[in-house]
Amino acid sequence: MSAVTQYCALRRPSGFTLVELAIALAIVAILFAVAIPSWGRYFAQQGVRDRADALADSFVLARAEAIRRGARVAICPRSADSCDPGAPGWERGWVIFADDNHNGVHDPGEAIVGREGAAVPGITIRGNRPVADYVSYTSIGQLRRVDGALQMGSFVVCRSGIAGTKVVLANGGRVRIAPADGVCP
Repeated sequence: MSAVTQYCALRRPSGFTLVELAIALAIVAILFAVAIPSWGRYFAQQGVRDRADALADSFVLARAEAIRRGARVAICPRSADSCDPGAPGWERGWVIFADDNHNGVHDPGEAIVGREGAAVPGITIRGNRPVADYVSYTSIGQLRRVDGALQMGSFVVCRSGIAGTKVVLANGGRVRIAPADGVCP
């Protein structure tokens, strides 16, 4: 027998058997069944964190713009490009504007500094009483209501079944992000 014939006779056929293929597919199916719920939760948590980051970034922009302009700049929940005071939440997006008449509402003729679009469905953003309707920065970057009162407060960004995230505003105008207490309802 020649060396080539011996090699071919000893060589095992390559490829997968039907049993090996079925076992591999079963393992892959089990891994997907375990991983998919975890990925869904991860993406939901990232959506909450992304919205909290966008809100915090908008506050930083508004504060910087108020200092740069030497004038009041406000942020309010939006309906088109105007404020919607008394609306249930900020998840519809918000508008940042130069508040020339110091009323906390975007009026015609006031310059728009920035806008943020609506959150993905299922996310809610609620501010406590001092910041529920608007947030207003003075020319020195401090938070003050239009009546001159201090405006410190926090927003909670939530999605049902996911741990919430707080966006906290300090009197001096600084913003920080912190975990909210518990899981969102």
